[in-house]
Amino acid sequence: MAIAEEFRYGGTCVIRGCVPKKLYVYASQFAEHFEDAAGFGWTVGERRFDWSKLVAAKEREITRLEGLYRKGLENAGAEILQTRAELTGPNSIKLVNTGKTVTAERILIATGGHPTPHVALPGHELCISSNEAFDLPELPKSILIAGGGYIAVEFANIFHGLGVETTLIYRGKEILSRFDQDMRRGLHAAMEAKGIRILCGDVLQSIKEAEDGRRVVETLHHGGLMVDQVMLALGRVPNTTGLGLEAAGVKTDDRGAIVIDAFSRTSAPGIYALGDVTDRVQLTPVAIHEAMCFIETEYKHNPTSPDHELIATAVFSQPEIGTVGMSEEQAAKAFAEIEVYRADFRPIKATLSGRSERTIMKLIVNAADRKVVGAHILGHEAGEMAQLLGITLKAGCTKDDFDRTMAVHPTAAEELVTMYTPSYRIKNGERQ
Repeated sequence: MAIAEEFRYGGTCVIRGCVPKKLYVYASQFAEHFEDAAGFGWTVGERRFDWSKLVAAKEREITRLEGLYRKGLENAGAEILQTRAELTGPNSIKLVNTGKTVTAERILIATGGHPTPHVALPGHELCISSNEAFDLPELPKSILIAGGGYIAVEFANIFHGLGVETTLIYRGKEILSRFDQDMRRGLHAAMEAKGIRILCGDVLQSIKEAEDGRRVVETLHHGGLMVDQVMLALGRVPNTTGLGLEAAGVKTDDRGAIVIDAFSRTSAPGIYALGDVTDRVQLTPVAIHEAMCFIETEYKHNPTSPDHELIATAVFSQPEIGTVGMSEEQAAKAFAEIEVYRADFRPIKATLSGRSERTIMKLIVNAADRKVVGAHILGHEAGEMAQLLGITLKAGCTKDDFDRTMAVHPTAAEELVTMYTPSYRIKNGERQ
């Protein structure tokens, strides 16, 4: 067993994704925590934020985690190859640093993805992506973020929480496509209430550098904007360029993703692909699950196909979104009749802090068999709740199971088991 990596071990999530992002989310929340403290009798003194200290602390933690990954590989007996690797044939790989060619019975491609550079945009080279956002030499006074997905939304909240004047621009009618409409609208309203400017239905036309180094941005519908930094969060694409896939007979689709079958096998015998490079579901736990299925299939002789149904996920915005299963819109199309249970309330902490933020919870139920087919939460710790709801929905629990579950009081989550009457029904696509 050998593993080749040209940068750092741990992948997108550990090095330039979920882990540092969550650390920065925590950092950005303290401004609100300090404000909220006054309502509970606390007097908070002088407040100052040092961007360089946060970046350095993040880097120490990432370095520690990478060390654990390396140690795990070494303890497992893997040969660590600190080099880029490129396929030269069905079973052969070139190690770029040395020029040496090695062969293997099985080759597993797990090269992940990278931010879309959007090269068609004039001035794209003046912009940053999420990769660079973690290590900016200094915190900008203002930033324009292009995109409406979870990366764009999360970074908009991070930068705003750290005191940056933040604008989000998105071509769609509402942020976070594919999420439940109530979650999208509720988060949009919460972000604007905080002071984040959101420009929907608009796109960037060009970016130029001003004499003072700032960015002059032209938009399609909102004219010109002047900001210190522009960040492109316009999706991610598979890391397949220059891997030598053609030489090995590995097929890709029109997005550059490696085409695989139900067992992660590519078009070339003995070559497999997992994770974001296959462009199935771009989430770290999904890639880990696909890897475990690969091990079961190839090394334990137990053919196992990855299960991509009912994947719980979270958006670490502020407030968070936690969700699993179908949105109201999806369920209304899939079933003849659905019941929608919806709660909208002010969380108990806000009663003393004075914050106006609201929590929204929804359960989507198939009326025919009472099975809960979707659960959606907008509010604090929504991601934690979504993980537990994922077990519940995966087990096929019905609304009756929810109803006979005792509530934990006082919690926000108790709303999930105390919504006894449908807020409304949707029958044959029509709201009743």
